[in-house]
Amino acid sequence: MTHTPTLTPGQLEEFGRALDAIREKVVADLGQADVDYIRRRIRNQRGREVAGRARLGLPPTWLPGTALLAVSKILDNMEIGHNIMHGQYEWTGDPALSGQAFEWDTACPGDQWRHSHNFTHHTFTNIVGMDRDIGYGILRMSEDQPWRPYYLGNPVYAFLLMVLFQYGVALHELETDRIRSGEVTLADKNEVLQAIWRKTRRQVLKDYVAFPLLAGPFAPFVFTGNMTANLVRNIWAFSIIFCGHFPEGTEEFSVEQTRNETRGQWYYRQILGSANLTGGKLFHILSGNLSHQIEHHLFPDLPARRYAEIAPQVREICERYGLRYNAGPLPKQFATVVRKIVRLGLPTRSPANATAEPLAA
Repeated sequence: MTHTPTLTPGQLEEFGRALDAIREKVVADLGQADVDYIRRRIRNQRGREVAGRARLGLPPTWLPGTALLAVSKILDNMEIGHNIMHGQYEWTGDPALSGQAFEWDTACPGDQWRHSHNFTHHTFTNIVGMDRDIGYGILRMSEDQPWRPYYLGNPVYAFLLMVLFQYGVALHELETDRIRSGEVTLADKNEVLQAIWRKTRRQVLKDYVAFPLLAGPFAPFVFTGNMTANLVRNIWAFSIIFCGHFPEGTEEFSVEQTRNETRGQWYYRQILGSANLTGGKLFHILSGNLSHQIEHHLFPDLPARRYAEIAPQVREICERYGLRYNAGPLPKQFATVVRKIVRLGLPTRSPANATAEPLAA
């Protein structure tokens, strides 16, 4: 692991103030341009969904129809759903942009996502034992997770999670790892399970029953088109999310390291536990601007379209304090994620017994 400089309390305070200043400047500048942007994206997403579904039942247009539907699902989940549910547009007062009411086109119920992701993940980012995004309850993604023979299947579990990602995310709040360990029972999670079942059933009926039946004799084309679009969305979302959290150079933290954490230390942890993806404007839009994962973890409730403009400022602050600003193209970052998945599936010496380095000197 690359050595990361330990900042003094005074440096961390200055560091936090510098990042606070970036946030305050963006908040003061929020306005109609931001509202127009997200509404354009919503119209674009809906148009692509309608155009895609209209083409699925005709064999000559099946492929472009499937592509349009896949892109619409990606936009719905990432640039629209994920960002609206973070409360990025709560300041508008528009009920259609309310993060507390928005529901998206995926198996995970919005209310469960708001708790498991917005609260748990963004509060305890990369804290082993508290951030359940580290391994999603089935993978070993940190050396601080004790190795067990079960983890020999790490590459297989990761592949299955990738192709079934919407269902993996849906099961997140179920805490399957705690059920397996006996900490809780399935009966304890009955309410959560029922909500997952209701949402998953609705999604399955929509994509694999209702729309195919409407197509009559062309039902098989619609069925396979929906299945392919969901698969593409699952693989894309998995790739973007894992490359923002687990490539080479990202760090994890212990509960002890983060006790009584200051604002500056919280920012420090977000940067060291995140990674960005480089690419063009279209790439960033299709990633929901989660290609700017560092900026997202620092400012999860700022409109994601603003991350590109503040990224150079964040990078400059990182350079000023000697912190690594982890960024690279998707193929490179994904390759390091795959290597980590394979490596951590094998027995490795856990540093858990070592003395944790504090976040402040």
